Amino acid sequence: MSNTHEFHLAPDYLFEVSWEVCNKVGGIHTVIATKALTVEEKLGDHYILIGPDIHREEGNLEFEEDPSLLADWRETLYSSGVRVRIGHWKIEGRPVAVLVDFTEYFSHKDEVLKRLWESYRVDSLSGQWDYIEPVLFGFAAAKVIESYVQNFCSPTDKIAAHFHEWMTSSGGLYLMKHDPNIATVFTTHATVMGRSIAGNGMPLYGDLTKLNADELARKFGVVAKHSLEKTAAEQYDCFTTVSDLTARECKYLLHKDVDLVTPNGFEDDFVWADDVLKQKRKAAREQMIAVAEICLGIHYDTDPLIVGTSGRYEFRNKGLDVFIESLKKLAASDRLKREVLAYVTVPAANRGPRADLQAHLADPASPIDGGQYKYSTHYLEYQNSDPIVNALNGSILTTDDSKVKVIFVPTYLNKADGIFNKDYYELLVGMDITVFPSYYEPWGYTPLESVAFSVPTITTTLAGFGLWVDKQREHLGVEVIRRDDYNDKEVEEKIADSLLRFSALDEKHVSEMRVSAYEISETALWEHLFAAYEQAYSEAVESSVIRTNRAVLDESNARNEQINFVRQQLFAEKPNWNRMMVDKTLPKRLHALEELSRNLWWCWNPGPRDLFEGIDPALWAECERNPIAFLDKLSVERIKGLERDEAFLGQLDAVYAQFRDYMNEKPAPKTPTISYFSMEYGLH
Repeated sequence: MSNTHEFHLAPDYLFEVSWEVCNKVGGIHTVIATKALTVEEKLGDHYILIGPDIHREEGNLEFEEDPSLLADWRETLYSSGVRVRIGHWKIEGRPVAVLVDFTEYFSHKDEVLKRLWESYRVDSLSGQWDYIEPVLFGFAAAKVIESYVQNFCSPTDKIAAHFHEWMTSSGGLYLMKHDPNIATVFTTHATVMGRSIAGNGMPLYGDLTKLNADELARKFGVVAKHSLEKTAAEQYDCFTTVSDLTARECKYLLHKDVDLVTPNGFEDDFVWADDVLKQKRKAAREQMIAVAEICLGIHYDTDPLIVGTSGRYEFRNKGLDVFIESLKKLAASDRLKREVLAYVTVPAANRGPRADLQAHLADPASPIDGGQYKYSTHYLEYQNSDPIVNALNGSILTTDDSKVKVIFVPTYLNKADGIFNKDYYELLVGMDITVFPSYYEPWGYTPLESVAFSVPTITTTLAGFGLWVDKQREHLGVEVIRRDDYNDKEVEEKIADSLLRFSALDEKHVSEMRVSAYEISETALWEHLFAAYEQAYSEAVESSVIRTNRAVLDESNARNEQINFVRQQLFAEKPNWNRMMVDKTLPKRLHALEELSRNLWWCWNPGPRDLFEGIDPALWAECERNPIAFLDKLSVERIKGLERDEAFLGQLDAVYAQFRDYMNEKPAPKTPTISYFSMEYGLH
C-alpha cells in the first residue's frame, strides 16, 4: 500500500497487547511505555493496554489498580471465567491497563491449541510450557477484547487490536476467526528463527536467502513458536516490524513481506531536566565507583572512564563476547593512559545481592568476604558456566595492574536490586560512553536510551538503530561500526580504538559528543515516528473491511450451525449482512449415506469406501477421504443425479444392508471383553 495512505480509517478504539505491558523484560516495554502517551492523547480512554498479571503476589510496581474502574464489566468477565485487574499503568499519561490472569485457561490448553490447528494449521505439538503459556495469555487477551467490544462499542466503531511478538499472536488469530470486525496488527520485534539462528552461532546475514527456516526450526526445537509467528504474519490485517534489517529477515524466514516498517521511537519525558540530570549523574558515578572499589579492593585516585553495556543476556547476539574482547585489547594497549571501569548490567540467574557487599555499604567497618567472586555484585547461580565469567577468567582484565576493570551486575535494575537500588536509567546517566556491538539486534533501544541521556554510544550496522541513525544527519555522538557474519576481530579492534580515542578527549570535545548524542535522540521522538503506526492501524482497518466482506462470501462450512457473520459492517454505506441458518440435508432416498458417513465402520470395509469414492473420485481425494466433508461439498446437481441412478442406489442398498447386519449383531454373553489402550488409536 502507498506510503501516502490517508488516515481516514483511524480506529475509534485501540487495544494494545504485549507480554511487557506493566512487565519490564526487554525493549518492547520501552516501545509501548513511551508510545502510550502519544496514543493516549489521541484516543483517551478508548486506548486500552493489556498485559499478563504475573506479579500479583509480590506486587506490581508499575500498575495501580482501580477497583471502581469498569467494575460492572469486570464482574461480567469474572462470570465468564476471565479474571482481570483494571487500573492504570504508572507511566506518563497513565493509560488504562488491564492485567489478565490467564492461569484460568491452563485446564483449557488442549482446546486452545486444537483451535489453532483446526483454524490455521498452527503446529503446537512440540510446544513446551514457554510456548503454551504465552499462547494462553494471547487467547485470554483476545477474550477480554471481545467482551469489551460487545459491551461498549457500537456496530459502526472502527476497532483495532495490536499484538506484539509471537507471544501474544494467538489473540489476533482468535479475533480474526470469531470477531472479524476487529482489525488486527501484528508486530514482530525479532523473528523466532532469526534469534535462534544467530544465537546458535550460525551465520545469518550472508546466507539469509538460502536458509530453510522450517527445517532449522525442527533442528533448534522451536517448531511451535515459528509456526505461530509465521501464521500470524500471513493472516493478520497488517504485519509490521521495527527496521529494514528485520523486514529482510521476515521476507526470507517467514516468507512474508512486511506491510510497513514502524521504527521505534520514544518520549523524552523520562529524561530529567539538566539540573536534576547533573545531580543524578554525579550520584550514579560516585556509587558505581564506590561499589567497584569495594568489590575489587582498589582505590581510584583519578576519575575513571566509565563504560557500560546492558540488555538481554544473549552472549553473542548482544555482542557481549566482542565487547569483553575489545576491553582486553584496550587493556593491552600501551597508549591507554586513563583508568577504565566497565559495567556489564545484564540480568542473569542469581541468588540475590552479596550479603558482604550490602553490609559493607551500610557499614564500612564490615569486612568483604574474600571468598566471593569479586567481579559480581550478586551471587551467580551458575558461576562456573557463566559466559561472562568465563570470558573474564584468566584474562588481562583480572590482573591487578590492568587499567581496565569490569563489574558484572547480573540483575534487573528496578530500584530493588539490593546494591544500587536504582533503576537502569539512574545508572546509565552516570556513564561516559556505552557500547552495544550487537550481532543480532532488530532495533536496539539501549543505544537510543543512552543518547537520550546525552551518553555517546557505539553500535553496529547489524542493529536496526544503527542502520536508522546512519540515514540521519551527522551523528558525532553515535559511532556505527560495520559488522557482518565473520568480522568479529575487526569489530573488537574498532571498539577498542574508539574507546581509546574517547578516553583521551578533553572536556570540550566530550561535551560536543554529549550534545550530538542528545540531538540524535530528538529525531527519534514519537512525534516524528508515530505516523508509521497511524498508517499501520489505518491499513489494518481497511483490510478488515475487505476481509469481512470476503469472509461472508467464503463461509461454507456450517451444517445445522449458525454462521458467525460480522455483526454489522463498519460503515453505513456498506451492505448489512444478516445472520442466517444454513441447513443442507440429503433426500430421504440417500439418507443411508448420511448414516454410513458417521460411523467408522465405513473406513475398514471396502464396500462403503468404494461407494463414496465412486460418487466423485476427485472430490473424495480433495476432502482427504472424509465422508462427512465429502457429502457436505456435493453439489445439488450431483445429489439429484444420484437419486435417479438405479445402479448407484442398488450398490447403496447392498452396502447399507451389510452395515445394518453389523450393527444388529450382538456378541455372545460369555464372550470376553477386551479393551485396547494406545495413544495411536486417538480419534479427533
